[in-house]
Amino acid sequence: MAVPYGRTACRPLLYYISRFRGSPAGKCVFCQLSTDTSLRRSGLHTQIVTEKQRSPWTLMAAVCLQRLPVISADPNPIELQFGRLLQEMELETSILSEHELRLQDDAERLRRMQTDGYDSDEEDYRKDQEIVLTQDLEDAWEQKLKSFQPAARVHAEADKDLTSARRRLADSLVLVSEQQAGGKKLWTLPQAEWREGETLRGTAERALASLPDAAPEATFLGNAPCGVYKYKLPRAARTDTSLGFKIFFFKAVLGAAPAPPSPALMWLRKDELQRFLKPAYATKVERFLLGL
Repeated sequence: MAVPYGRTACRPLLYYISRFRGSPAGKCVFCQLSTDTSLRRSGLHTQIVTEKQRSPWTLMAAVCLQRLPVISADPNPIELQFGRLLQEMELETSILSEHELRLQDDAERLRRMQTDGYDSDEEDYRKDQEIVLTQDLEDAWEQKLKSFQPAARVHAEADKDLTSARRRLADSLVLVSEQQAGGKKLWTLPQAEWREGETLRGTAERALASLPDAAPEATFLGNAPCGVYKYKLPRAARTDTSLGFKIFFFKAVLGAAPAPPSPALMWLRKDELQRFLKPAYATKVERFLLGL
């Protein structure tokens, strides 16, 4: 007898699943699958809740905001020697410039003028055209150079102002802010406590935006932290739910607009951090801080 293939194929899949679930074997299989899934879900949820409740660390995010050098640094003796060597090599291998070719033409013209058979009609310039020698040009350029006064590279008074982002133009500076911790004032990188629902980079951006006065314009360098600092509270202050702080650092560079000075902010060089930051904290920051 032929199987009614057409009618069988037209029946929905849920029909067969329901018939199989109603059988004793189907009940056993679906009951086992449901039990395993519920156990896994409840176990995973319990594990997440337990880990969250067991974490005794307070998460924080900080910004390592750098002001990159504005002017080039003074060359050291090796750089000066190498620069002179490059100039000598370029002088030996280069061709004559237009000015040097003109110097040769002027010297040749002067030589012809000093001969007895010199005829001015043979020159390729008009009688009414003023002759400007290359030596005259060099004298004019020399006078213009003497009148030019370059801006000072070192500002002694401005360099002493630690609150100004315009100090030490040839160095890389780091922004530190004044924080209140246990009734004491500490200098740290701008930082804030993490809030549930935001990323750590979002916390770092919020820490920068919450600075006093106008927040400096900054460009963050990636979404991943470049370092972490772990601080344990004193034994007397520790509890089962509060053991200490974990601070994640994010790098950023100062924008084109200069940051306004503020007494609660300082711009420090890498070798000045140890004077104001806690030693262990400063050591952790110096590990990922580029001395540009």
